Amino acid sequence: MLESISSGLILLAATPVVLLIVLLGFLKMPGEKSAFITLVVTILIAIFGFELSVNDTALSVLYGVIKAVFPILIIILMAIYSYNVQVQTEKIEVIKQQFSAISEDKAIQVLLLTWGFGGLLEGMAGFGTAVAIPAAILISLGFKPMFSAVVSLVANSVPTAFGAVGIPVIVLAREVDMADQITTISANVVWQLAILMFLIPFVILTLTSKSVKSIPRNIILGGVTGAVTLAVQYYSAVYIGAETPAILGSIASIFVIIAFGKITAKKNTEKKEAISFSAKEIFQAWSVYGLILILVLLTSPLFPITAWLKENVTIFQTVFSFDIAGAARKVGIYWLTDTGVLIFVSSIVGGLIQGSSLSKLFKLLGKTTLQLKKTVITVSCLIALSTLMDFSGMISVLGLALAAGTGAFYPFFAPAIGALGTFLTGSDTSSNILFGKLQATVADQIGADKGWLAAANTAGATGGKIISPQSIAVATTACNQQGQEGVILKRAIVFALVYIIIAGIVVYIGS
Repeated sequence: MLESISSGLILLAATPVVLLIVLLGFLKMPGEKSAFITLVVTILIAIFGFELSVNDTALSVLYGVIKAVFPILIIILMAIYSYNVQVQTEKIEVIKQQFSAISEDKAIQVLLLTWGFGGLLEGMAGFGTAVAIPAAILISLGFKPMFSAVVSLVANSVPTAFGAVGIPVIVLAREVDMADQITTISANVVWQLAILMFLIPFVILTLTSKSVKSIPRNIILGGVTGAVTLAVQYYSAVYIGAETPAILGSIASIFVIIAFGKITAKKNTEKKEAISFSAKEIFQAWSVYGLILILVLLTSPLFPITAWLKENVTIFQTVFSFDIAGAARKVGIYWLTDTGVLIFVSSIVGGLIQGSSLSKLFKLLGKTTLQLKKTVITVSCLIALSTLMDFSGMISVLGLALAAGTGAFYPFFAPAIGALGTFLTGSDTSSNILFGKLQATVADQIGADKGWLAAANTAGATGGKIISPQSIAVATTACNQQGQEGVILKRAIVFALVYIIIAGIVVYIGS
């Protein structure tokens, strides 16, 4: 398998990855400059090193840019816009007061926002919403931008396995020809992430409250939250389907965190005069996010609305078709149910409910769009280079080299391959498309359980999500820290490496 691949080709394939890490992490170059330089280098490698035609190279870049815009950049834009609407109408103050009322404990506030609310957003929408919205709210609560970015990235790990209504696992099952055994793969993913369901909440709590006195509380709350998340996710994966584990697990954890906050507040804090809000004020404050959750859920695979609309109302569909290196590729957008459009509609309607005017809301949209100009360059270049690496064969070379070079210890490294896929593409789903078949093929060769190693790709991909340049770009945008991508990468990479190692140990033992 590896014999036919020269060491020179492996080095060329690894160059874009290494270059991006060096530019971001060591030279501390802004994300948009790092991504653009890496893209240019990748283009040269694809043409001269992997002999991809100039035409196919250009089409790969164009295809990647369109994939970046639809849906990633639109969702990022609308997620930030939804928060800016809350700030403009000043209804964010009501939400801040409500979070403070649950508990004055900062650690509980952070866990509730990132693991609970963020996990729910990831389960229903994905594509950056689970990083952008919680991070923005954390800053409004008084947390430092850099902390808000890092903790949101760490939290947006485990839930991504079943993010966007289970799409990563659904795609994985199809890729490895196990669509009829999707509950088996789903259960495997949950078990492989079980320990991390306990550790990540504990890490979030400890990052927020680092005192020695907080350790017992962090262990208890992290343990209870992890146990409830694990139980609900496993039940959902086995008895309901891949669409619901992240959604139901996050909802369950929200109830647990709120209950814990109320109980400890009664015991450990002095009673302070609480600010009470009318039902109308609460409805207005949560109208934007409430509408987002309702619309995204209604148009998810859990309900037949989207399928019916696509079949019967085709006028709102746009399809971009490409023929690259002999392979047909399409980017389809169905505007009535597109997540970015749903967030936009929710923001406009919610803004009107909150007392703003259409003119003010559209003016704010213009300001938000200008705010994201660096993010547009960064994400477009990153998706374009990952697409180019895929079509030129660079990603396959890297995956095969890692698989063949690890020998009998391959199961330990299987999650690392999934993490590599997410680091390069920014998507758990894309990682499963790139490396899912590779994992299954190697499993057959070494006599391992194909479903177990296929699941390992998703387990590892969730760890790679923490340091994915695309995710970091979302975090820097939400926290207004453009240009600090390298600093965030250096702070987050330790968590990602430990995460991937733990997943590797679990996969190796389980194999």
